[in-house]
Amino acid sequence: MSGTKFSLFPRQLGFYPYIWLIYMALFIYNMQLEHGVKKTIGYAMLALFVVTYRQLYFASGRAYDSWIALQMLLSAILLTFYNPNYLFLGFYTANFISFYRDRRKFTIAYGVLVAYILLPMLFHLRAIDVSEYIFFIPFMAIMLASPFGMRSMHRRQQLEKELDQANEQIRELVKREERLRIARDLHDTLGHTLSLITLKSQLVEKLIAKQETERARMEAREIGQTSRAALRQVRELVSDMRAVTVAQELVESERMLGSACIELQVQGELTLERVPDLTQSMLSMCIREAVTNIVKHSRAKSCRIHIERTHAEVRIRLHDDGIGLRSGNGMGNGLNGMSERLALIDGSLTLDSDESGTRLTVTVPIIVKNGKDGGGAA
Repeated sequence: MSGTKFSLFPRQLGFYPYIWLIYMALFIYNMQLEHGVKKTIGYAMLALFVVTYRQLYFASGRAYDSWIALQMLLSAILLTFYNPNYLFLGFYTANFISFYRDRRKFTIAYGVLVAYILLPMLFHLRAIDVSEYIFFIPFMAIMLASPFGMRSMHRRQQLEKELDQANEQIRELVKREERLRIARDLHDTLGHTLSLITLKSQLVEKLIAKQETERARMEAREIGQTSRAALRQVRELVSDMRAVTVAQELVESERMLGSACIELQVQGELTLERVPDLTQSMLSMCIREAVTNIVKHSRAKSCRIHIERTHAEVRIRLHDDGIGLRSGNGMGNGLNGMSERLALIDGSLTLDSDESGTRLTVTVPIIVKNGKDGGGAA
């Protein structure tokens, strides 16, 4: 027995499919006006229509084509032989047509949609008053236009998904390259040193066994010096891994924004010479977080980064021309993380957002409160 639980609609869509089902009440009400066998058959077709609606959320390939064809057939029969109000069933089909990625399938399905909407309405032409016909025309226009708008929206969502996947692959490749670099550095810097410590340790054991204590003591001192040298090498390696300059981060930011078709303009002092490594690393992480948010959430076309340095502080301003901050867009955690990192070095963050875009300002003192420059890892 399978452990998979039955789901009426895909869970990731939430309440969206159920909201569309509410409109079926209109068609059930219209069916109440029918009588006898025609009414029974009508209810059966409405029930089958709901089945096609549910199946189209899960189907793909030829099964999707078959279910959408059946849905069109049911809509055409109901519209032709029952009531002109069944025209509105076409909104369901228009929605599902928009999911076609293949242009040929989309064109064929759209052509059938146009035919099964217009031909039955012509069939009802004599039975419908001119005023009623005028009532239907705007809805027909919206229905026939909606597949194009919704298809464009689906394509944008797909492109955003592919962009996220590509960025994730890039991050994984960067991590893999970093691991390989660390492995090479460890081998080059520590391999020889640790081998030397091993050999000298073996030598000390032999000297002690021969009771050559003075020479053993000298070799032990050399082991201590060698181990301290190894510790320095590890610290240098860790410091090199952690230290990322603002200039380096701006290069990565340009690549990330460029992959999202967002133009980057950078102004001001880029090198930030004699700014401590820790300060540069913190600023770099803030830039990275801000740029990631711009790519994911802003829908911006351009981004400006201005870097200003005085004798006491560094100020970085980021301004995009996107849609501004909106609730529930997932940016809150990133901003909180930036604020927490900046607080460690007495930095501050200010944010201003409206429909013209988002303006983020990061300010960091060059001298932190403990009086150290923060360069390197302990």
